[in-house]
Amino acid sequence: MFTLTQIEAAHNKVKSGADFPSYIEELRKIGIKRYTVFVLDGHTEYTGEAGFSLGGGALYSPLIIADANPSLFQERLKKHQAGETSYPTFWQDAAKSGVEKWVVDTEALTCTYFHHDTIVLVEHIPQKKS
Repeated sequence: MFTLTQIEAAHNKVKSGADFPSYIEELRKIGIKRYTVFVLDGHTEYTGEAGFSLGGGALYSPLIIADANPSLFQERLKKHQAGETSYPTFWQDAAKSGVEKWVVDTEALTCTYFHHDTIVLVEHIPQKKS
C-alpha cells in the first residue's frame, strides 16, 4: 500500500513536464497502478493493488472547463512536456482547451485526456532516460 506522503514526495521532484517519465517510474515503484487528475480543482484519485485507493484534496479554486479544443490542447501539452510551463499553468491550459480530466495507467504507460467522456488524446508515456 502507498501513502499520500509517498506520492507527495515523488510529486515534489517534478519541476516540469520533462520530469514526467521519472515521476511515473516512482509511482509504479510505490504500487500505483492508475490515477485520475480532475482539472476542475486539481484533486487526484490513486489506485493500486486489489482496488486499494487514496484521494487527494482539491489543490486550487475550481476552474471553468471550456469546450473541447484538441489542437490547442496538443500545442500546450507539447510546451509543457518540453519544460516550458509549470504544472499549475498546464492545469489552466487544460481547462482552457476543454480537458476535464486525465487518466494515467502506470502499467500500460499511457495518459488519456478526456472532455467529459470523450477521449481528446491518448499518449504513450516515454520510459525514463537513464
